[in-house]
Amino acid sequence: MDKCPEIFLSSAYLPNIHYFSKLISNKNVTIEVHDNYQKQSYRNRTVILSANGPLNLVIPVIKPNGNNTKTRDILIDYEPPWQQVHWKAIVSAYKHSPFFEIFEDELRPSFAKKEKFLLDWNFYILDTILTITGIECLYSKSDLYIKPEGNNSFNFRDTIHPKARMQKEDPDFEPLNYFQVFSNKFGFVPNLSFIDLLFNEGSEAEYICRKSTKKGH
Repeated sequence: MDKCPEIFLSSAYLPNIHYFSKLISNKNVTIEVHDNYQKQSYRNRTVILSANGPLNLVIPVIKPNGNNTKTRDILIDYEPPWQQVHWKAIVSAYKHSPFFEIFEDELRPSFAKKEKFLLDWNFYILDTILTITGIECLYSKSDLYIKPEGNNSFNFRDTIHPKARMQKEDPDFEPLNYFQVFSNKFGFVPNLSFIDLLFNEGSEAEYICRKSTKKGH
């Protein structure tokens, strides 16, 4: 039997559906922890759908070594009350969604927990989502930074990205439409944070996410 290809992902804050589809549909996933930090990436941001349209939630960070800081050394800045702001935005966006009340009590305490490092927070909130949904998923953390080799179709560390110019075509990902609270205003908005799918579709979220990837391993 052929060995499953290794899928490389960056760390991400409340990852989007593209990221989640790779994470839960593949058996050999490595999340990079030794890369140089990239600003304006999903490492410290996520996108939800608010009453005013897509909304970026951004974690303020401190880079001890400036632009040469490794992701693992990025500190979270708690001077701005970002956790309260983010949770308030999530409640405002999803309080009328079909499944928000089911997951609200399990997710709310996460936004009172303080981690020193961004990387630790990202893994904590990711594992929280996996736990409350019951999604079984195995991933590993990189032992060292592995340089990409050529056009590596399994390397998504820098291409699952908010900026269109950084993205690359992924023929194995095709997001399925699902119910969204504000679809009457904005139509269907694809590839938001996984929590958008979770609050709107509940237990169907995992199925929809897996069906959005054409070739899981």
